Amino acid sequence: MPGDVRAQETDRYVILASTTSPDNSGLYQWVLPHFQKETGIEVRVIAVGTGHALNIGRRGDADLVIVHDETLERRFIEAGHGIERRALMYNEYLLIGPDGDPAKTHAHASLPAAFDAIANGGAKFVSRGDDSGTHKQEVRLWDKTQHGFPKQKWYIESGNGMGATLQMAKELGAYTLSDKATWLSFGNRRGLKMLLNDNPPLKNIYSIILVNPRKHRGIRHKEARVLSDWLLSERGQKLIGTFSFKGQTLFHTPHTPVN
Repeated sequence: MPGDVRAQETDRYVILASTTSPDNSGLYQWVLPHFQKETGIEVRVIAVGTGHALNIGRRGDADLVIVHDETLERRFIEAGHGIERRALMYNEYLLIGPDGDPAKTHAHASLPAAFDAIANGGAKFVSRGDDSGTHKQEVRLWDKTQHGFPKQKWYIESGNGMGATLQMAKELGAYTLSDKATWLSFGNRRGLKMLLNDNPPLKNIYSIILVNPRKHRGIRHKEARVLSDWLLSERGQKLIGTFSFKGQTLFHTPHTPVN
C-alpha cells in the first residue's frame, strides 16, 4: 500500500498554459521546483503567447493559465471558460532598439511619441505579431499615435515569442516592444539597448486564472487550485519577488520594491 500511494503522488501533475516571458526569463525554473518539492505536484508548462494560452484553456487542454492581457482575460471569464482571475505579478514594457537609435526615440517622453518617431523615419520595427499580450499592448500603443497601425515594409511581424523577436530585432537593427523580464534575461544584447519606458512605467500585469471545471470536466482542478493558491501565498510571492538577473528584479509582487 505505501508503494501504491507514492506512485499516485508521483503521478500528480497540473498543466499550465502560460505566456512566454515567465518561462523565457527562467522564473518557472526557479519557482516551480520549490512547489513540486513542497506539494508533490509536477507542473507541466506550455509556453505560448497569451492568445494561444487562452485558446488552450478554452479547449480544456490546460488546468490553469497565466496570461497578461486584461481584455482577453475578461472575455475568457465571461465566456465561462475561467474562474478566479487574480493578479499574480507585474513588470513593465520597454522600447528596445539599436545602439545608434536612428529614430531618436530617446528624445521622447512616451511610447506613442517614440512610435511616431519610428514611423516618421521609416526605421525597422519588429512586432511579435503572435496574438500575445505584448503584441496586443503594442497594437494599442500604435493606435495612440498620429500614424495609427503601420502597414509599411519597415514593420515586420516575427510570429514568435519575445526572445526570438529580440534576436530578430538585433539582427535587423530594428526596434521592438519587450517586457522587462525577457529583456533583462536576454543573453545576446550587444547592438541593442533599452531606450524608453513610459513615465510612469507602463505596467505589464500577469493574471492567474483557473480553467472552469464545470465547463471542462476531467481537468485537474484540485491540483490547479493548489498551484494558484501557492503562487499567491506569502511563500510563492516571496520566491517570485526574489527572482533576479544580475541584481535586477524581473517580476514584482505587491510586496516587492521596484528597482
